Amino acid sequence: MEFNVKKLASDAGVFFSRAMQFTEEKLGQAEKTELDAHFENLLARADCTKNWTEKILRQTEVLLQPNPSARVEEFLYEKLDRKVPSRVTNGELLAQYMTEAANDFGPGTPYGKTLIKVGETQRRLGAAEREFIRSASISFLTPLRNFLEGDWRTISKERRILQNRRLDLDACKARLKKAKAAEAKAALWSDEVEKAEHELRLTQTEFDRQAEVTRLLLEGISSTHVNHLRCLHEFVESQTNYYAQCYQFMLDLQKQLGSSKGEIFSGTFVGNAESASPAAATSPPVAAATLPAVPTIPVVPTIVGVPNTVAEGVLNPNEVKPPASGTRRARVLYDYEAADSTELALLADEMITVYSLPGMDPDWLIGERGNQKGKVPVTYLELLS
Repeated sequence: MEFNVKKLASDAGVFFSRAMQFTEEKLGQAEKTELDAHFENLLARADCTKNWTEKILRQTEVLLQPNPSARVEEFLYEKLDRKVPSRVTNGELLAQYMTEAANDFGPGTPYGKTLIKVGETQRRLGAAEREFIRSASISFLTPLRNFLEGDWRTISKERRILQNRRLDLDACKARLKKAKAAEAKAALWSDEVEKAEHELRLTQTEFDRQAEVTRLLLEGISSTHVNHLRCLHEFVESQTNYYAQCYQFMLDLQKQLGSSKGEIFSGTFVGNAESASPAAATSPPVAAATLPAVPTIPVVPTIVGVPNTVAEGVLNPNEVKPPASGTRRARVLYDYEAADSTELALLADEMITVYSLPGMDPDWLIGERGNQKGKVPVTYLELLS
């Protein structure tokens, strides 16, 4: 009991001495031991690393999980050392709604078929997003958290100890200075001077030892940067793979919709024609509003044994002549592989000339590139004025 009382009294005395030294330094009434320039640079570099690591970590968390409530929930699960429950992504939820809507509208209807196709793509996008979040959390977020919760806490602890050792050292220097001043006035050697010098040697040794420990930890920040650089490369690779998958999924979906769009609208027009009045049925077809039309290709009567290519919808591009004026330029948005000799293969970002023919499927145009000519899908083009 007596030992504990003495220890508490000693600790209180040390704390009071440090507080007095710190206050006098702030008021400019006491000298302060300055660290060398290299050490100060290490401290500034460590603080900069900590601050930017926190900002990057928080913003990456927002990127991966925009919902703040979900982020708080995940944080609590991590602190409780429990597994975070699996959460349905927005894409997967949208896919579920589209599939249920298709079943209600009829999976065999044009709208229902398209909902199913789009819903399946949304499901694949959601699964890819889930994998990206998992990969980014493991390869990027976890190392950043480990640094802040592990290495940085150790560095902060040792820096506080170093600060206390410095305050003790400067307090000993002040006591020695006062003892020498008192000795000079008394003109004799006092025990106070010897005691102060002994305490100064001890505190100087402790300060030097702690400074070396702290210096080694601060120099380890370079290794931290190397580790974070490797993690950053892995994060970029995961993000690249994720967006490449999304692009491929959407490209596949666009091709599916492009190939089925003509059939869907063709069936819709046929159904409308059957239910329309005779006057409406005999009205002339409306040509494309944005593109000039060339003269109508005459219909060749069907003769037994002779194939009627026009009636069958087979287009020979070499027989089609562009209009004298009014053609338009178009920029190709995506690569397109021709399905047969009547179509024109396209490369993304190239420029071609396009025009329409009366009676053509509204989702197709005639495209020309030099001496090459063929049908091209409208969904792959950006029409220019």
